[in-house]
Amino acid sequence: MLYAKHRSNLQRLAVLAAAAVTLSGCAGVETYIESPYVSLNRVEVTRLDFDSQTVLLGFGVTNPNPFPLPVRSLTYGIDLDGHRFASGETEAGFTVPAQSDSAFAISVDLDLLKTAPRLIHILREGARRDIPYQLEGRFQVDVPLAPPVTFENAGTIQLAAGR
Repeated sequence: MLYAKHRSNLQRLAVLAAAAVTLSGCAGVETYIESPYVSLNRVEVTRLDFDSQTVLLGFGVTNPNPFPLPVRSLTYGIDLDGHRFASGETEAGFTVPAQSDSAFAISVDLDLLKTAPRLIHILREGARRDIPYQLEGRFQVDVPLAPPVTFENAGTIQLAAGR
């Protein structure tokens, strides 16, 4: 009976030790991954229909980490000229090299009937002057035990004319 009790205590101790190592590993990964610098470099209307619009959003990203960041998905929110322009989540599938720059683009479909007045004003002004933007989001990365990597940035952009 004493052996069974001792064995049970050892099993509990092993489970607690494993949990402690796992939790400390998660905290270590979280503080180990430095947030990338992400900027909005391009906003281009690629399709305009009666009720919808497709916009190509181009981003630049700088990875300050000494290892590559393999990005699986992206969650984002973009404000243009103080108004919510686009937000969502998309599969990504790209890697930002270690301590290097990269670029990626996503295509966004907008409901023109809901956004028409603001959007028309922003698009008209964006051809004549730089438009302020705010960008926030997070990358889900393919790094074991890594939480999502967040980013945010503000700047200005001049909108590109559609093709």
